[in-house]
Amino acid sequence: MATVGGPLPPGETQPAPPTTAAQAALGSAAPGELHPATLAIDVGGTGVKASVLGSDGRLLADRVRVPTPYPCPPERMLGLLTDLVVPLPASDRVSVGFPGVVRKGLVLTAPHFVTAAGPGSPVVAELAAAWKGFDLAGALEARLHLPVRVANDADLQGWAVVSGHGLEMVVTLGTGVGSALFMDGTLAPHLELAHHPFRKGETYNEQIGDAALRRIGPGKWRSRVLKAIANFETLVNYDRLYLGGGNSRHMAGHVDASITIVDNLAGILGGIRLWEHALVH
Repeated sequence: MATVGGPLPPGETQPAPPTTAAQAALGSAAPGELHPATLAIDVGGTGVKASVLGSDGRLLADRVRVPTPYPCPPERMLGLLTDLVVPLPASDRVSVGFPGVVRKGLVLTAPHFVTAAGPGSPVVAELAAAWKGFDLAGALEARLHLPVRVANDADLQGWAVVSGHGLEMVVTLGTGVGSALFMDGTLAPHLELAHHPFRKGETYNEQIGDAALRRIGPGKWRSRVLKAIANFETLVNYDRLYLGGGNSRHMAGHVDASITIVDNLAGILGGIRLWEHALVH
């Protein structure tokens, strides 16, 4: 396999990425502003995105994206990630946001990827066994020949947006529902609130995930999200809440000033912050 930014195997050609404003800025920036360059990967249940960030947080290339394939055992995910990043500039390290419980690079849960055909489809026992305890960081290091850190995707997004003051909560609204808690900028142990009962015998994932949004429409879905937020506020007593993920845009204009809606790009930008913190969870 080709390393990131390195040579391709004989007979293969690497497509030139399009010229963008970010790449134009790359040519005029001082070397100290670019390194260490971080390859940031945002793994989602619907799509996988990646870009490379300079040390100042600027994107050094447009994001690349591919749909998430199903069924998706670890080896298929590794192949997808390896191929996805080939057109991107060379980097010094890798950060991965993953939708599940991750501790020190090991995947403990992978709710989307243990299913036969994606969220909402039956769980496959063989996939569940393959993902349980899988060393995603180590396996990706072997493929890309770069140091790799992996964290929960909501945790990673949170590092990009929290202020570092008080108790801050991040909730991501995408294929499923992600959550992260920070106290004075320190990440708390990860809680999978998405899989707890919410209403009518269903979990938050089932009630306000992307499948529910498409099924019931934005109006009813938004009402459910507001009820979920009220639950989180009672449970956590946060000082500030951040809503991220692709579906958070549907909440714009429908939440009060204590709630910040953040750009979905935060899932990429948190990649730098991941290297500024010890992976204790």
